[in-house]
Amino acid sequence: MKIPISALIAGIGISTIFGLSFLFSKAALETIHPFQLLAYRFLTAAILMQILKTFKLIKINLKGKNIKSLLFLSLVQPGLYFIFEAYGLRLATSSEAGIMLSLIPIAVTVMAFFFLGEKTTFLQTLSICLSVSGVILIVLMKSAVRISGDILGILLLLGAVLAGAFYNILSKQSSLKFTPIEITYVMMWFGTIVFNIIAITQLGLEGNLSQYIMAFQNNQVIISILYLGTLSSVLAFFLVNFMLSKIPASISATFGNLTTIVSILAGVFINNEPFYWYHLVGSALILLGIWGANRFGKVKGKVIEMEQREF
Repeated sequence: MKIPISALIAGIGISTIFGLSFLFSKAALETIHPFQLLAYRFLTAAILMQILKTFKLIKINLKGKNIKSLLFLSLVQPGLYFIFEAYGLRLATSSEAGIMLSLIPIAVTVMAFFFLGEKTTFLQTLSICLSVSGVILIVLMKSAVRISGDILGILLLLGAVLAGAFYNILSKQSSLKFTPIEITYVMMWFGTIVFNIIAITQLGLEGNLSQYIMAFQNNQVIISILYLGTLSSVLAFFLVNFMLSKIPASISATFGNLTTIVSILAGVFINNEPFYWYHLVGSALILLGIWGANRFGKVKGKVIEMEQREF
């Protein structure tokens, strides 16, 4: 089908926002703890969504609904997902994060087979193996070329991949009872409460509680928080909804590949991060595998909304 120009622009906007988000996260993590960043990010996003709700710009009705499933979903993401991502970014580069997290569509396909009974074609299975081989190449070459702690960063990012994939399975089930806006609203407030409690407790145990407020004196931290809390957590979500209203989810999912490319290019050209041949070959294998998984997947069947993997 022909993609409308408006949907194409939205897709490019989403991919750009998500692709650059790793840079802003990494910049803030040079100054503050991961839990601080998560606390500030989700507090900003939750306040913004509350303002939109107050002025009736978004509709949220949770009255009489059982939100236990949403709380479990929120435990996976933003809970586990962002913990793995934040600590992984501390040890790996933003370009590597983009490469690793591009595996989420593949992980979803595998989990959907076991949890939702979705079948994969032979060519789709080969494509999944191709993407996995790209990750294995990167991990093995990093280990051979330079022995350092950043291998742990890759493993933590793999944890984020699994959490992100599991979230999509739970989100698929929750979408039968809740709207995407309601799901995101609960997620943002869950992240706000949990990560702020952890961050404040952590700073208190370190005897550095004043750092919770002092961090806002750093312009780099403020810029990162505003970007992650408003653009990456709220604006991108609305762009996702708009794009899904124009084109099928199976087509919009392909824009996730562009997110990976943006994150890699941003890391190399903006942060001057090293980029070796195995990054290029590994990312090519991953992207080719993702394209094949989408291209050779069965037309009929359930489709997991991959656009919701990052807010």
